[in-house]
Amino acid sequence: MALLQISEPGQSPMPHARRLAAGIDLGTTNSLIATVDGGIAQVLADEAGRVLLPSVVRFLSGGEVAVGNVAQAAEVADPLNTIASVKRLMGRGRDEVGALPYALADGEGMVRLKTAGGDKTPVEVSAHILMALKARAEKTLGGTLTGVVITVPAYFDEAQRQATKDAARLAGLNVLRLLSEPTAAAIAYGLDRQPEGLYCVYDLGGGTFDVSLLRLSQGVFEVLATGGDARLGGDDFDAVVAAELEARGQPAASAESARALLRAARASREQLTTQDTVSIDVPGVFAGTLSRGELNALIDPLIERTLGPCRRVLKDAGVRVADIAEVVLVGGATRTPRVRERVESLFRKAPLYDIDPDQVVAVGAARQADLLVGNAGAADMLLLDVIPLSLGIEIMGGLVERIIPRNAPIPTTRAQEFTTYKDGQTALAVHVVQGERDLVADCRSLARFTLRGIPPMAAGAARIRVTYQVDADGLLSVSARELLSGAESEITVKPSYGLTDGDIERMLSESMAHAAHDAAEREWREQVVEADRMIDAVEAAVAADGRLLAEGEGEVIAAQAQALRAARDKRDVAAIRRAIEALDRVSAAFAARRMDEGLRRAMTGHSIQEFR
Repeated sequence: MALLQISEPGQSPMPHARRLAAGIDLGTTNSLIATVDGGIAQVLADEAGRVLLPSVVRFLSGGEVAVGNVAQAAEVADPLNTIASVKRLMGRGRDEVGALPYALADGEGMVRLKTAGGDKTPVEVSAHILMALKARAEKTLGGTLTGVVITVPAYFDEAQRQATKDAARLAGLNVLRLLSEPTAAAIAYGLDRQPEGLYCVYDLGGGTFDVSLLRLSQGVFEVLATGGDARLGGDDFDAVVAAELEARGQPAASAESARALLRAARASREQLTTQDTVSIDVPGVFAGTLSRGELNALIDPLIERTLGPCRRVLKDAGVRVADIAEVVLVGGATRTPRVRERVESLFRKAPLYDIDPDQVVAVGAARQADLLVGNAGAADMLLLDVIPLSLGIEIMGGLVERIIPRNAPIPTTRAQEFTTYKDGQTALAVHVVQGERDLVADCRSLARFTLRGIPPMAAGAARIRVTYQVDADGLLSVSARELLSGAESEITVKPSYGLTDGDIERMLSESMAHAAHDAAEREWREQVVEADRMIDAVEAAVAADGRLLAEGEGEVIAAQAQALRAARDKRDVAAIRRAIEALDRVSAAFAARRMDEGLRRAMTGHSIQEFR
């Protein structure tokens, strides 16, 4: 039987045509690009043979831009125009980033950096890094890239992921997928080793920390749980070393000496991976030595901050340390011996780092990109990533109803039906929130929109289906549809900047620490909502059909409604519940008479036979 090759519209039907695809690790300190050729993933080097591109961009007057090693060489002499570690600013608001070693442009909202080349956003800075990587790949491969997979920290929120996609678009890149860095590392190890079992990927880079627990089995990479800190990495190690050197010597007196101090701190940390002591000389600030033991004491509290999320992902997945087959180290900061010691102590096994921790993420991304463009020979593989924080909707009483729970596999679509609260309600406000607490006030607001055109009906009669859809990149869209009328509204959640530093870690820890309080608060608010609904319904019925009340019955109902209000205000859940039941009892006869009256009106002029 002849085999027919089927191609998508716009794709070449030529047999065995190889599409050029690449994986990009857009890192805080360094960035890389890799591709797959003949089934072998390789990281691409520049003309000097260097595979690491420093994530540093220098803006000069006249529109000239320097990227990488050339820019890094000028960071001490020209610190205000030379931007480093921009990844930590992606998706952040002006009031979320704290003090920066750069001049900030005026205005609210997105961070903008003043440079000799004009005001620049983190998205624009990152786009220049991506352009340099794109140029390197297309020169090496001799053609135009069909698409790329770009890795992001697992704990990047939606604003940070969207900012990354915007930077790629500015750089002229077609993003096939945003891939979590720990998942990319697992692909690199998994396809090389063909393992089955549980893997823990510990990823400590220059500016972010992620930990993910994955199950690898028969070509399926399933992320069971993820955790981390979106603002913790090697940069923070350097900052505490620099602060120690200043404490021993003199404070940095200028932006130039401050950048020189940070550069010396990073160099000393890197040298102490193989040496016991290093000499440091920063003119006007510090001259002396630093030992590995002193470095360990300085960074131990930061390393401990990474171990808390490690313990939590094990708990979330219901897994013991003994169940872990291997621990994989990713990220340049894991070269620090103390990091490896502490990780080994926690997991009680030596971690794997035989694939270069700087390159492993780019290698995994390249393999995924090769698969997504459909190159021949790409191995069959299924990726099941997860969402790091629950997504929910605000309901009456300021409560959160979770639609998609954290650690749910993505891409995913979840829907839930809601209804109206008041008679004649023709619109519904949809408030999308993110977080683990039961109260809206304790979660992060992502978006708001209104569904209009609901037919006026009795409270509770409308059927409104709210659908949350998270794509493979972790980006969210929400729609609401009234099922009887077909009225519909939707929104794609694209916040201009994301969660504040530490928000994700804080949300998770607070959800556990306040679980009992939140449960009690939720129960009270639910009873308050039910009490208000009961009072409104009874009072509306009395106003409409008060003539059906028996003598003295109205006063009894009014008194019980007032007792319910008093119980509600005292925050006594049991008392509210009893008062609701009491109001229901004293108004039951009146409700029965209203129903009988309604039936009589409906039957007027008709016979029973007509309704058979």
